[in-house]
Order: sequence, then C-alpha cells, then structure tokens
Amino acid sequence: MIVLVLNCGSSSIKYQLLDMNNVEEPTVKAIGIVERIGLTDGILSHKPEGGGKFKFTDDIPNHESGINMILDALVSRAHGVIEDLSDIQAVGHRVAHGGEYFTKSVLIDENVKSKIDKLSVLAPLHNPAHLSGIESMEKLLPKIPQVAVFDTSFHQTMPPENFLYAIPYEYYLKHKVRRYGFHGTSHKYVAEKACKLFDIDINNSKLITCHLGNGASICAIKNGKSMDTSMGFTPVEGLMMGTRVGNLDAGALLFLMDKENLDAKGVNDLLNKRSGVLGISGISSDMRDIENASWNNKDERATLALNMYHQRVKRYIGAFAAEIGGCDAVIFTGGVGENGPESREEICKGLEYMGIEFDAEANSGVRGKNKLISAENSRCKVMVVPTNEEKVIARDTIRVIEAKK
Repeated sequence: MIVLVLNCGSSSIKYQLLDMNNVEEPTVKAIGIVERIGLTDGILSHKPEGGGKFKFTDDIPNHESGINMILDALVSRAHGVIEDLSDIQAVGHRVAHGGEYFTKSVLIDENVKSKIDKLSVLAPLHNPAHLSGIESMEKLLPKIPQVAVFDTSFHQTMPPENFLYAIPYEYYLKHKVRRYGFHGTSHKYVAEKACKLFDIDINNSKLITCHLGNGASICAIKNGKSMDTSMGFTPVEGLMMGTRVGNLDAGALLFLMDKENLDAKGVNDLLNKRSGVLGISGISSDMRDIENASWNNKDERATLALNMYHQRVKRYIGAFAAEIGGCDAVIFTGGVGENGPESREEICKGLEYMGIEFDAEANSGVRGKNKLISAENSRCKVMVVPTNEEKVIARDTIRVIEAKK
C-alpha cells in the first residue's frame, strides 16, 4: 500500500510518500518539505527515491497552495515517483489538536472533520491547515481513505499534577480545560530512535526531547512515557516560537487588552501570529532570517530574539531534569534542532551541572543526521536525531484502515 503523509506545521508542510509493504521498514518513495508558507520566496524541496533533490521557489500564500505543489511534484514527468495520483492508496494527516474528542488515530469522516474544525480555536495555526489538506485530498482522491493522527495522544500519560491548571477544578470537569501537549508523534519517535541508536534502555531512561522549529516544544520522557511537556491547552504555551508568544503572565495580557482595546480575535492574533521571534525581531518568523540579521547585519533586536529563544529552551531543560530526577540524554530535533548547530551549542552552554560535556567539534556542521554531539564520556548525552513523524503517521494509517476491514 502506498501512503501519502502530510505533516503541516504553522509555516511548513513536510511530506513523505511511502510504500508500506514492509510496515516496520517502509520504503520512502519521495520526501520533501514546503517552507516559508505565508512569506515571499517560498520553497519546495523534493527528493525522489534514488534521485537528487529538486528545489522550486514560488510565492506560497497558504497551505493549500503548498499541498498542490507537492502533488504536482509527485506526478511530474521529470522528478515524480508515481504515474497518477490514483496510485496513492491512503493519506495520513498529522492533526495538532484532538482535544478530549480523540485519544487515538481515527478514520476521517464528516463527524471527524467537524470536530477537527471545532478544535481550530485551540490550534488556529494548524487545524485549519489540516482541514484544508483533508478537503483538498477529498477533491482529488475522493475514494481514498484518510486517517487523522493526533499530536496529543502521546502525552495522555502525563499525571494530573502536570496536566491540570491551578484554576477552579470545576472548569476541568465542565470544559476539559487542561494541558494536552503537542508534537507527540515527534517526541515519541525521536526518543525511541535515540535509544536504539545509542544503546539506551528506553524502559529505564530519563530523556528530554527538544522539538525546535517554527513551532517548538520540549518533553520530559521517563521510561518511555511522557511525564510533562511545554505546550499546554493550546500550542501557544511554553517556549517562544516563530510567531507564538509562549509563556506569558495573564496579568500582562489583561493589561494589554485594556490598553490596546483588544477583543478575543485581537488577543488570538497577538498570541499566535504577532509574537515570538517575529514580535521581538520585527524581521521574520524564520530563524534563518533572524540568524542572518544577527550575525551578518549585527541587528540588535535579532540578536535579542536569538538570546531569548535559547534561554527559554535552556530553562525548560533544567526544569524537566529536576522533575524526572535527572537526565540520561538531551535530544534535539525539528527544523532548528536538526539544522541549527549554533543554537544547539548556545542552549547547552551552562548545562555542565547536568553532566553534559558538549563536543563543539562533533556538533559543528551537523544538519539533518543522527549524531552524538557530546563527549564520549559525557554523563548526560546530547544527540541530534532527525524526526520522522511521517513513518509513525503512515504506520497508524495502515493500522486504522486494516482495523476497519
């Protein structure tokens, strides 16, 4: 069975086309990423099986445009990997927020779409994009089953003391206001992959996984289970991100609502679209633009944005190590985590007390590949492990479809 996996981020779409004849070790027929969605000079990087990478540049105003570019690439005579879109037998979608509706992956129908739509208020940068992808696939491949795989399911092992907010308990009972966490498929995948690669018993381990990209989160994983994570009721909580504010004093928000005459829509726009590194730098939500402005143009606000980003990641690593009673390994993944050696080094500075002996030479130039970047005798290991949420999603897609037969 050939499965197309769409993994939409707030400003990117990762995709893979997989031949699932061997479910445990599927064949990747094509892989790629659409980047800089919503910005000028958007990029589609497409790599077919056994071939070189192709890059296409165009304005990509929204996720639907990006998905159409992906489909065109898959059937292209020059660099495609299938004859026709009908060769795709199933589509798996990463969906950011499942709320209390979904605790596992499900076959998509009208009811599922309706619930994903209702949850868009909780994930305004993601769920609408997922729906756009789902509906685009329905138009192009109306008879092909589609499966939704939710980011929140891995974090269902968090204990109540970690997932509850200190608000009246009745609001949890009545409205299910609690911390859900996101990037679950990524955190689960890289934790398991790192343990296999570097000979760690995941069932007797203390790991901190750092999924750093335009959207970013950190997870404390003890014995293979999520114990805590930085994102909460929505993806806006936790780290400073591309356009999201991360943690913010609620009193400061109330103050701004009064002074700036912000309604609910204005607050949502502020927290999700105007803040983060974009809000601080005033330049871009893309870390590469920020790094260029800081390093090459000596822009003070860009430098401040970088320093703030690194400091907040470091803060969570320290807090989570205390929470799970130590740390055997810190694992970097995601667009920044995998491809930002300078960010990894800055984040690890000052963490020697945790037993980290960082190897700057091993870290230098490492982009998008599995690598140990701490010294061999470092008590706490530091690793780069490229995420592969797509494989997890493809496997779940097959499992759900076969269960329905």
